[in-house]
Amino acid sequence: MTEHKLLVVGGRIQTLRKAAALGIRFVLIQHKDQFVPEAARLAEAVLIADYTDWDVTRPLVEAAHRAYGFTRVASITEPGLVPAGRISDHLGLGNTSEEVAELLRDKYAMRRHLAASGSPEVRALSVAAAEVDGAEALAAFGAEHGYPFVLKPVDATASLGVVRIDGPEQAAEAWAGVEALRARTDLQWGSFFTIGRFIAEQYIPGPEYSVETFSFAGRHIVLAITEKLTGDGFVELGHALPARLKAADEKAVEEAVARFLDAVGLTDGAAHTELRLSPSGPQIIESHNRMGGDRIFDLLRSAYGIDLEEWIVAWQFGLVPALTERPAARHAAATRFLSAEPGTVVEVQGAEEARALDGVIDVETTVRPGDTVGELRGNWDRVGQVLATGADTAAAVAAAERLTEKVTVVTTPRTDTGAPAGAPANTAGKA
Repeated sequence: MTEHKLLVVGGRIQTLRKAAALGIRFVLIQHKDQFVPEAARLAEAVLIADYTDWDVTRPLVEAAHRAYGFTRVASITEPGLVPAGRISDHLGLGNTSEEVAELLRDKYAMRRHLAASGSPEVRALSVAAAEVDGAEALAAFGAEHGYPFVLKPVDATASLGVVRIDGPEQAAEAWAGVEALRARTDLQWGSFFTIGRFIAEQYIPGPEYSVETFSFAGRHIVLAITEKLTGDGFVELGHALPARLKAADEKAVEEAVARFLDAVGLTDGAAHTELRLSPSGPQIIESHNRMGGDRIFDLLRSAYGIDLEEWIVAWQFGLVPALTERPAARHAAATRFLSAEPGTVVEVQGAEEARALDGVIDVETTVRPGDTVGELRGNWDRVGQVLATGADTAAAVAAAERLTEKVTVVTTPRTDTGAPAGAPANTAGKA
């Protein structure tokens, strides 16, 4: 019997549990801030290192490869994708290459790559973009390409630092926001992401979706199209699947994503592609060679019976059969996120009661009494989420909405909010 041996770069303990359950032997390379002791019990070996630093990573993975003979490499976490590609290239393992992973990480490189395509259909998937270094560059981009446009980091995630600019008068304030973001020292995943380069790109109008796919040796299968709720800004407030789309629009989205994945060279594994259905057709916002965050993978598992995290490690060794067509949904699923007024958390109410209700996938709260809640400036500033099922998408959305009304995060407002110090704010968990 052939042994399945894998190198896992970063990620969740759940990934390791699933690999072990499949009989896959693996070595883990993990950042010290993300290590949990259970990993040592599941893995053949654990290497503690900053895997984004190639000078550190290279000798470690070379030694581990000689000692343990892993034949594949995988990562499900954003900061691990490019390192996994680099390791695969260096050792000749045949996974997604560093070049492809970097195209998906670097939003400006992705835009330039699509713009340089010889195919008009591929070029139509994208919009004009330019790297910017100050307020004057923002104003120049607006003068050339019109308003509104979007300012965002080249390689961040979770809607961090994404701003819509509607006129030249906003340029100075927007760039001041860039400098303030770069100066922050409290960012989640701060060990992995440095807020450096920024791009301006044309704003894409229309409803927003994410598309969860799995590619089997170059054949891309759409697993689900997910509706996104973003409110007035870019911070995501909720997701629901399957998306409520007309048949013609759904087909256009499927074809656009397959065209995009072909264009960037992704042939195997999961991808999470965000797009908008603009008046001229689907246009790509960004994509990642991993499963979607915000627990979209849990919505997918509930509605379609697909454990995408398991597939990512299983497909490496042919332990799951290749799909030939889109799966059918068993029911619908939705999530809404919880937020709270800035301040100190006093109490979280209603979570246990909400978890016991019918149709609830999970109620997750990420704060405890004594924690500090900041302004809602990115996805990491949310305080939890609720996940629910329904017979159809409308019913699932309604069920998730009702759950937000049952979970309350009580905070003591900061004195600079205008509320008296020590006065609790009874803030509903609704995003």
